[in-house]
Amino acid sequence: MTRMLLVSFVLSWTALASAQTNPLWTEEKVKNYLPHMSWPEVEALAERTDMVIIPVGSLEQHGPQLPIGTDALNGIERAKLIAQKTDVLVAPILLPGNSPYHMEFAGTITLSLETIQAVYVEAAASLMKHGFTRFLILNAHGGNRVVSRFIADRINHETAGIAVELGEAAGPFMAPRAATQQAPRPFDRHGGVGETSNALYLIPELVELEKSELAKLSIPEHLQAMIPSILEGDETALRVFLAEALKAEATGKGTTARDMSTTGVWSERNPNEATVERGRGATERFVDAAVAFIERWNELRPPGLGRAARPR
Repeated sequence: MTRMLLVSFVLSWTALASAQTNPLWTEEKVKNYLPHMSWPEVEALAERTDMVIIPVGSLEQHGPQLPIGTDALNGIERAKLIAQKTDVLVAPILLPGNSPYHMEFAGTITLSLETIQAVYVEAAASLMKHGFTRFLILNAHGGNRVVSRFIADRINHETAGIAVELGEAAGPFMAPRAATQQAPRPFDRHGGVGETSNALYLIPELVELEKSELAKLSIPEHLQAMIPSILEGDETALRVFLAEALKAEATGKGTTARDMSTTGVWSERNPNEATVERGRGATERFVDAAVAFIERWNELRPPGLGRAARPR
């Protein structure tokens, strides 16, 4: 009888304790992910690696089917996947990025380029104090392309740290896409089939494909005329196009996301064509390339080199 009472008490206490915890909590601890780690775990990791991946994302509209945090969350998830294959710390710093051209859609938050680079460089300086001296800046939002390079450049020129923009660094290690993916496709960029496919793989519970709809695009004629060349892989056409397209209302260019799309999606396709398989393929190609770059960097410059000179 005593044993039965004891078992009953333990079960009742366990049930009560479970009922008192946050019913919304669903995360599991992820290896090498800074927000989940204790300080002794970070200290131990710093004995094995001096590398940090810092995702640079955004909080901006991605059409009716994707969350505002798509870029930030996708960037963090890609970084986590990389860190499961090779020892590297994943340190998210900010959720918002530079997205002034999405401000006509509710929920978008944009920060100035000055604020963004200052915060990331100061965060890197903090991590240098703990023994991390090499930084992989993982840009997860096209609008942060220039500032991500600038963050890396400032780290290299102003601190004891060493930094690269990971997308560019991983480029030479990227496996070729399948032949079917290399053929010209309809115009499909922000919030489109490609980005929605990535989200279906990386953050599936946050994608609501049933809310997708074909956007009506209103791209200025001279920009519209460049699209066929862009789809054929003309890098000059793409560079000229992006210099003018998707710019803030204050510039007077008439190319905000609201100016050019009824839904905020920048695609000639309905995002409901997205597939998990496409997202998995794109993610795995990038993750494998990033790991290959990291391992090559470790060959060229073994972890901990010059550690005695790190700032204290």
